[in-house]
Amino acid sequence: MAAAPILVTGAAGSVGGVGRTVVEELRRRDLPVRAMVHREDERADALRAMGAEVVAGDLARAPDVVRALDGCGRMYFGLSVSPGYLEATVTTAAVARAYARLEVLVNMSQMTVSQMDFTSTTESDQHRLQWLGEQALDWSGLPVTHLRPTVFMENPLFSVFVYSSIAREGTIGLPFGTGRTSPVAARDVAAVVTEILVDPTSHIGKTYHLTGPASVDMTTMAAEFADALGRPVSYVDVSYEAWVNHDLRALGLPDHVFRHLATMARLHAENRYDRRTDDIETITGRPATGVREFVGTHPEMFTA
Repeated sequence: MAAAPILVTGAAGSVGGVGRTVVEELRRRDLPVRAMVHREDERADALRAMGAEVVAGDLARAPDVVRALDGCGRMYFGLSVSPGYLEATVTTAAVARAYARLEVLVNMSQMTVSQMDFTSTTESDQHRLQWLGEQALDWSGLPVTHLRPTVFMENPLFSVFVYSSIAREGTIGLPFGTGRTSPVAARDVAAVVTEILVDPTSHIGKTYHLTGPASVDMTTMAAEFADALGRPVSYVDVSYEAWVNHDLRALGLPDHVFRHLATMARLHAENRYDRRTDDIETITGRPATGVREFVGTHPEMFTA
């Protein structure tokens, strides 16, 4: 491939660190990477230690995006849950149209978009921004590939209310009812991003739905965790209102993020996350990460 750097945004982000992992995987293949971060800190230093060029900036500021995209041939667009998500998406698309000659822009979206249209009203503000963001990227005429992962295994819904709860009490307390879900590991999503960036030709214009290996209810998932950990784990279906007003609110999250997670929990109970595909295995050549493998990779998450 050409020597033009690959731009990876959100390279210092949290919730699984997809951007950071993409940088690491691209550098492992000795490909030139420009990592965009929001600010200079130790995470930026770690990216430089991988051999990436690092630029700090704001995706909602056109001059910052111009500077970040300068000379790049391929791009991963990933942004955390934020009220400014749509502004950043449109700004990036406009700059890319005017200044860049991209071979591919890999857009990190989310699964709920596939169930939305112009009349949808039951999703979160963030879901709506991501749906609109996909529309804007499609209208832009850029060579876009959309990725729609389901809930991440590293999402606070799981890291706090599943793993930490298992570690403390041997229980999972969530208001999911009998809803089924197929959480996906961030490393699997990063692997898909990497493969598309390395060889984008066959992926342009396509949308992929990324899930775990099975869609199950929380009682079944609790049994899977119990089997993997070798100790009892049970699911407790808690009251939605009590969970939102007490358990979720206790995390002290920004209001936009709080409302988004509250909506995700409600949509789980409505069975909106009951999805399963083979897209991860098709693109990466390996099956999606399941509960047993995730526990084996992250034993520290399940220790009180």
